[in-house]
Amino acid sequence: MSGNTELPDIGVSIDVDGIQTNYHECGEGDPVILLHGSGPGVTAWQNWRGILSRLGETHRVLAPDIVGFGFSPLPEGEKPGIKLWTKHLAGFIEAMGLERVTLVGNSFGGALALGMMAFHSDKVRSLILMGTPAGEFEQTQGLANSRSFEPSMDAMRSMMRAFPYDPSIVTDEVVAARLRVAEIASGKETIGKLQPAAEPKSKGPRIVKGIPLQQLDAIDVPVLILHGREDKMIPLPVAVRMHEHLKRSEMHVFGQCGHWVQLEREDEFLDQIRGFLRRN
Repeated sequence: MSGNTELPDIGVSIDVDGIQTNYHECGEGDPVILLHGSGPGVTAWQNWRGILSRLGETHRVLAPDIVGFGFSPLPEGEKPGIKLWTKHLAGFIEAMGLERVTLVGNSFGGALALGMMAFHSDKVRSLILMGTPAGEFEQTQGLANSRSFEPSMDAMRSMMRAFPYDPSIVTDEVVAARLRVAEIASGKETIGKLQPAAEPKSKGPRIVKGIPLQQLDAIDVPVLILHGREDKMIPLPVAVRMHEHLKRSEMHVFGQCGHWVQLEREDEFLDQIRGFLRRN
């Protein structure tokens, strides 16, 4: 869990191939790694603070800040990208003395989990994906706002209120906590890598490119897809197409739920993943 009371996002640190990697850990049992999403001020703690201890009742749960986000800074000269992210995650798995793990990925974290199947599939036992981009789709306004974000309470509140179905969960306390991180570790270069830039002469929609759907056909581990019906970041049809290509997938859609399934529907989220983990 967190080792810093003033900034709970800071847990403990481990060297992963020269990258000082911030992470949180809880519980014992079969290993589960929680992978956070992207966006200004994001950290493993921001995404998973409500899940860590509860899932830790039955499993060994680890939640790292992926390199280039939060408090796992990019080494000088390194550029963010899927090869660096997957190499870093594979190195983290090895550094923690693990072999095959279940990856639980939120948004960008889900894309990273899918990327692991392309580069380090030997380390993955199963996948749980929420709000995960895959294939090609039109960039939503919420994703575009992440790229253009400049730190302020009003800007952070506006950005965060677009994530859940019920914006009332975005309290001033929650906004201030994420803004504190964004002012210290913005992750702007990393976020820019994930979002297509504006083209001044182009009037058409910008296209986000996730892992090609055809690559999903080769994935042969159990997969649970969880998605909010009212997700304004990654539209529901993206998840449905992913489900059609993942041969061993099952899918659950939450009504009246946006992009933060694990925060908006914590109890039901835990029920779904505990059931899946028992079966797989």
